Amino acid sequence: MTKYLRPLSLASSIIILLVTLWAALLRLGWDWPTFTPQLAGMHGPLMIASFFGALIALERAVALGKTWAYLSPITAVLAGFMMLASGSLLVPAAWLLVLSSALYLLVGAAVVQRQPAIFTWLLEAGVLTLLIGNVIWALGYPIFMAVWWWVAFLVLTITAERLELGRLQRLPAYAFPAFYAVSAITGIGLLLTWLIPDAGVRVLGLGMLGYAVWLGRFDIARRTIRQTGLPQFIAICLLSGYAWLGLGAVLMMFYGQIPAGPPYDAMLHTIFVGFVFAMIFGHAPIIFPAVLGLPINYTPKMYWPLLLLVLSLIMRIVGDVALIRSLRLWGGLLNALAILIFLVITARGIIQLKLSERA
Repeated sequence: MTKYLRPLSLASSIIILLVTLWAALLRLGWDWPTFTPQLAGMHGPLMIASFFGALIALERAVALGKTWAYLSPITAVLAGFMMLASGSLLVPAAWLLVLSSALYLLVGAAVVQRQPAIFTWLLEAGVLTLLIGNVIWALGYPIFMAVWWWVAFLVLTITAERLELGRLQRLPAYAFPAFYAVSAITGIGLLLTWLIPDAGVRVLGLGMLGYAVWLGRFDIARRTIRQTGLPQFIAICLLSGYAWLGLGAVLMMFYGQIPAGPPYDAMLHTIFVGFVFAMIFGHAPIIFPAVLGLPINYTPKMYWPLLLLVLSLIMRIVGDVALIRSLRLWGGLLNALAILIFLVITARGIIQLKLSERA
């Protein structure tokens, strides 16, 4: 049964992603047709809680190998389609996302029980932040109150995966004490976003900066960048992502808590686009084969969407900070185009490999 759940969950997640990219451009200011009146406003929950929630939970479900674990990505995708279907379904969809993240928390607990390690505990901490963010939004609080918990979910999850992939390398004695200190600062910042929002975002930014520096210093990508082909491509994606995470953290420390506007866009999308999608570009050759059981044909053409993502995000952030609307609009549009191009190149590589195997 799981062989059908894997491609179905992944395909549904990709559909959510495509619609969410359209929603992002509507929210940014492009005057284009909309499927539903609430689409632009649902960009954040759709992208983070539904798409990323489903995609990452799917990866963990495959790793756990239990059929019940697929309930988490399935409910996340279902919630996304409910949000798209009707505004009257937003509240039940929000609580369905809470259920999805609660189920994912159980998956994480099973993983920790099977393999208690720093990276599995960090993954579980990331799921907990997703659950808290989803509960905050489901209770009717504005998205800018929940979004910092969603930021932590993605940063903690990606950091945990990098720890998992690099666990065999030997690190200096001070590496893990520094890591624990950064994690403590992050936790304090998250709690303060609820109690003293402006100070909380700044402290959280300090924690995010700590993760960016730690990953940039200790990640195995510093070694694999000297190789060629796919390992080098993955390393370049990762190291560029850490730079974007660091920039987003600096912006958080500078601006603090703001509910909307160009600086808010700059803070979030240096992390969500620059950091997270660079990680997706780099991890896709690892995640897709694990989820679908299909290899990905690496090609140097993968560098083109990565380059476009970097250049277009620079345009967008400059437009945000300098309040130049045209740069924001075109930067955002090219962000979406870079993601689409990468998806096409990846899908084409999978299809080519399957055709060559049949031949």
